[in-house]
Amino acid sequence: MKASALSLPPVIAIAGPTAAGKSALALDFWRQFDRGLGGWGGAELISVDSAQIYRGMDIGSAKPDAATQAQVPHHLLDILDPSEPYSAARFANDALPLIAAIRARSRVPILVGGTMFYFRALFEGLNELPSADPVIRAELVAEAAQIGVLAQHARLAQVDPESAARLHPNDSQRVQRALEIYALLGEPANAYFGRPKSAANLPGPTLRLALVPDDRDRLNTNIALRFKQMLAQGLVDEVAALRARGDLHLGLPSMRAVGYRQIWHYLDGAVNLAEAEMQGIIATRQYAKRQLTWLRGDKSWRYYNLAEPFRLAQVLREAIAVQRFS
Repeated sequence: MKASALSLPPVIAIAGPTAAGKSALALDFWRQFDRGLGGWGGAELISVDSAQIYRGMDIGSAKPDAATQAQVPHHLLDILDPSEPYSAARFANDALPLIAAIRARSRVPILVGGTMFYFRALFEGLNELPSADPVIRAELVAEAAQIGVLAQHARLAQVDPESAARLHPNDSQRVQRALEIYALLGEPANAYFGRPKSAANLPGPTLRLALVPDDRDRLNTNIALRFKQMLAQGLVDEVAALRARGDLHLGLPSMRAVGYRQIWHYLDGAVNLAEAEMQGIIATRQYAKRQLTWLRGDKSWRYYNLAEPFRLAQVLREAIAVQRFS
């Protein structure tokens, strides 16, 4: 690595499953940098979350509250209306200049979130379509059984008209694959396929920390508690306000976010609130499992369990002292 790159403030990336404590750890790191750790001028946070980018989606996305945002600089929060699509490639294009600007202020960029595809787009780039996602695929199969293949094809036409025009409505397998790609990427396959890698080499030192629990039962308990807290904070009213707009629907990536679609179904009268709560908890646990699977398959991260917060802080200080970022 060139000396000029080594002189840059490090990029700190914190990833992990939902309800793992990523945000709390990022704020702890921010406080340490704010007190002068490493000799830089502080730090700023960049959200790596496909729901927190949307305005009006605060409770269900566990977005930092107004007081925290007023104290700690945050980026890539509330940048889009829920009706607008977003993609991993666009995230990389948005995050790279932010990282450069934060470093130019002699501050440390702290990337924090659980949207793993965004991390990959930033660090490795993207040039191929994602593999099948069993959870999303099962949802699409169930949807086809409920609304029919013609209605599902009509939904595809709303978000990916080119694929819909190319695919016969009865070709449910390919229709569902096109919808799956849109759900994963936030954009149609034709806009994404063959695109050059969106992330150039990120200069300077980086440290990737993955919070990986050693106790799944504890994580599952945390997920259930957090979903209940969201309901107590007004998640139903938040989704009701979005639904009342009239221009949003469950075919949009924003409204398919975990928690939002389950409460939407409750508001539609398909389930009662207790059922929606349980479905939301189950869906969140499934999402956490997918996040963990992704992280364990990427050896570029340093893995720590949830019971090691003090060790994480020690590793951070030691890594800064010896510039052991990779």
